[in-house]
Amino acid sequence: MNAESLQAPISSVGGLILVGGASARMGENKALLAVAGVRLIDRVVASLRPLTDEIILISNDAETYADLGLSVVADLEPGRGPLMGLYSGLSACTRELAFLLACDMPFVNTALLRRMAAAATDYDIVIPQTTDGLHPLHAVYRRSTCLPAIELALAAGERRMISFHRTMRVRVISEAEVALLDPAGIALMNVNTPDELARAERIAQDFQRSEEIQS
Repeated sequence: MNAESLQAPISSVGGLILVGGASARMGENKALLAVAGVRLIDRVVASLRPLTDEIILISNDAETYADLGLSVVADLEPGRGPLMGLYSGLSACTRELAFLLACDMPFVNTALLRRMAAAATDYDIVIPQTTDGLHPLHAVYRRSTCLPAIELALAAGERRMISFHRTMRVRVISEAEVALLDPAGIALMNVNTPDELARAERIAQDFQRSEEIQS
């Protein structure tokens, strides 16, 4: 992959950020917590900026995120979990492909996202897989095929993010492929607890120190 392909914008892809949930394990709104002085939501938005000019937040609390100046879409049916969030976001998106990211991922890797979008040419879903399993909240979805499949899954009472995958063309990005662009193994990291937040802070500080030494 050459430098030009890593920098050129992807005009056919939108960006969806899932902001919601009770944050029960954290005890407060994760999206507004900071790592190295930058809110988690701002970090995720920044990772998408080089890739698309259509970034949509999926949240039932638009007022909290008004400062971002982004479109905010509420769940079409509140209380039905992240699968409904994905459905609502894809319904609002104008692009055929869309990244879906969780709001609590401090180290989203833009190069990895670009690689995933490039892999979506002949697929409905592009999703990374690690020893932790599939990562549906860090994936690319094709709007025209995924929307009707998700609608059927929701009508059947499904809440699992991968419940509709069996009818889709799925491209799994292996852990080895992820590692080529994410050698530190942090791109798929979520922050769900105070301990995980502290770990993210340590990682960010280590990166800052490393950059200062190199400069």
